Amino acid sequence: MSSPYRIIIADDHSLIRKGLAAIIELESDMQVIGEAADGEELLKILTRRQPDMVVMDISMPNLNGIDAIGKVLALYPDIRILILTMHCNSQYFYNGLSAGAHGYLIKDDSDTELLTAINTVRAGKTYISPQLSTEVTDAMFSAFREHRDPAIINLTPRERDVLSLVIKGHTSRKIAEILCLSPRTIDHHRASLLKKFKMKNTVDLVKYVLENSILPQ
Repeated sequence: MSSPYRIIIADDHSLIRKGLAAIIELESDMQVIGEAADGEELLKILTRRQPDMVVMDISMPNLNGIDAIGKVLALYPDIRILILTMHCNSQYFYNGLSAGAHGYLIKDDSDTELLTAINTVRAGKTYISPQLSTEVTDAMFSAFREHRDPAIINLTPRERDVLSLVIKGHTSRKIAEILCLSPRTIDHHRASLLKKFKMKNTVDLVKYVLENSILPQ
């Protein structure tokens, strides 16, 4: 008999964690092996036990889900990540997949879609919550219909650093802390990025970069 598929749940609401665990534990081939209230606690648990998948919220204290995804996959690249969030917003979706997540489930869909999402990601595919799939698919089809080929845009090393952090959803203040620069300098780089990409706002910039696979290395 094969070992059960091991899952850790990371969410700052205890009732949500317990509810998800109850649904998952009904499956004979799945097992919840740990729960975390934030990204930092998740990383501590991972030093003691290795799951096959982490079901993770985005909005968590101390270390949010987007930042936690990068840290988890840097240390444990084989772990599958399913985002479970209240944010029914394409920008959060793009940020999550850019960070390395393998699926995006809206909490309002979780009562009927949780096991489908887990099994889809478990099978090596990408899962998108029904509430968001139409919006995301329409944006991708629109890009193909318009035959948009991304122009070659020369960025400075610092602009690439800033762009990478913008894609992850960080504010100018947080980016300034990470890069040890002033928020004013970060705002200058953000304005330069919008000008170079000919975008009106950050949401359009993130969508363009992700849809055209021109992520900074």
